[in-house]
Amino acid sequence: MHSSGGVSWNRRLADWTATGLMALTAVLVIAPLFAVLFYLVYRGIGSLNWAFLTHTPAPPGATGGGMANAIVGSGIILAIASAIGIPLGIGSGVFLSEYGRNRYGNVIRFTADLLNGVPSIVIGMTIWGLVVVTQKHFSALAGGIALGIMMVPTITRSTEEMLLMVAQPVREAAWGLGIPRWRTTVSVVLATAKSGIITGIMLAFARVAGETAPLMFTAFGNQYWNLRPDRPIAALPLQIFYYAGSAYEDWIRQAWAGALVLIILIMGSVSVVRLVARKGAITGTA
Repeated sequence: MHSSGGVSWNRRLADWTATGLMALTAVLVIAPLFAVLFYLVYRGIGSLNWAFLTHTPAPPGATGGGMANAIVGSGIILAIASAIGIPLGIGSGVFLSEYGRNRYGNVIRFTADLLNGVPSIVIGMTIWGLVVVTQKHFSALAGGIALGIMMVPTITRSTEEMLLMVAQPVREAAWGLGIPRWRTTVSVVLATAKSGIITGIMLAFARVAGETAPLMFTAFGNQYWNLRPDRPIAALPLQIFYYAGSAYEDWIRQAWAGALVLIILIMGSVSVVRLVARKGAITGTA
């Protein structure tokens, strides 16, 4: 049986069915995210105010206060983690893609995949033994090292995959012009795969931004302001964890507000980086 357009109704029905199933799966993937966002806004928006963003925590049992020190502390820890994890991850990914088709590359791949599956609390305990015990105190630096190590395997593997997607003739064209291999890798291959590499970096960043267990063994937390990387420091995940398990209703409300702020900061940073990268790609193309 054929329709007036020459395409059978069976094929049209199959096309509509497949399209509907794909749309349904897309909705099922997106729905949990919107459900989480809606519930966080519902529970946390009432406690989100200027005092919450600018004040330090109130004493136990007292109402008011905020998580300003935890917001800044999270920024410091994540900056340290990014300074450690991003260069190591990109460098390892470049090595695996361009020079790692040998047993050394196989060892690095296996190590990265294994490290990616290690529970975060184990990494926190390891850094506690290696850094905190050596320093004889908790610190933002120890927390940044723990989160930076967690970022490395994700960035490494995503960078490798993105670089492998760059067509080999692109490299050969640069070599044919007399450009050294290292310069080809930096100026041509990395530039071509920049968007995908940034996506991998932001995935790793988003993953570690909400980690609590490693920070319990490293940064520890702090009820007061601290901007020194060699001292215990507050962080949003830690503050949320402590407040959510407390017996004070006001702290529980602030825990929901802190969770909302954490999600907003992660989404905002990811969106800004992707927007800047996209504008840079458009400018470079033009």
